[in-house]
Amino acid sequence: MKILRDIIEIDEQKCDGCGLCIPSCAEGALAIVDGKARVIRDPLCDGLGACIGACPQGALRIVKKETLPFDEAAVHAHLHTRGCPSAQASLLAAPSPKGDRLPMESALSHWPIQLRLIPPTAPFLKDAHLLILADCAAVADPALHQDLLPGKVVLMTCPKLDNGEEAVERLAAIFRHSGVQALTTVMMEVPCCGGLSRIVKEALKRAENTLDAQEVIIQRTGKRGRPTIAPQPPRLC
Repeated sequence: MKILRDIIEIDEQKCDGCGLCIPSCAEGALAIVDGKARVIRDPLCDGLGACIGACPQGALRIVKKETLPFDEAAVHAHLHTRGCPSAQASLLAAPSPKGDRLPMESALSHWPIQLRLIPPTAPFLKDAHLLILADCAAVADPALHQDLLPGKVVLMTCPKLDNGEEAVERLAAIFRHSGVQALTTVMMEVPCCGGLSRIVKEALKRAENTLDAQEVIIQRTGKRGRPTIAPQPPRLC
């Protein structure tokens, strides 16, 4: 039965067939057909618009349309058939308990990890402790896999370079559907990274979720916590 819902619409006059939107659709709903991007089947499109910011021509937008509802089972079947490892949500081998891992062992438990590629219905999100991680923090913190990542589901994004509104909407959808149990936000000390805190708080507000996010600040030196600035001696005339 058809319903009125959000779905992606593509302006064929603006679309140049570059394909940059394709990897941004975690559900695999987009494809290049006859030189243009197309929604291959409406039930595969969740209407959240993660693909919009990837289009340099501004050819994609969200519209209201009477069509078939989003079909999570059809998405999983489609991704399995297509066999795309970069978009297919999957669990990895369970990492060893904390304390038993070798120093270089990964604590990553799932794929994908980029927020814009993770569907809100991904099975690894259910009842999870989320670790929302600013991209740069993953490189700056030398002990990420030992201290912060074990037992958590990581979602990576950049509050400066990624589309903030899309990040808010996707996180809000995750908060509404996944039953998140706990939330930790990890960001850098630099000013532009503060946007991640605002994104998370706005997403919680839109989802009407009352979870409190623990925030961890990583310095550019790799230390945790905001740097202490030594007081300057008085200036002599």
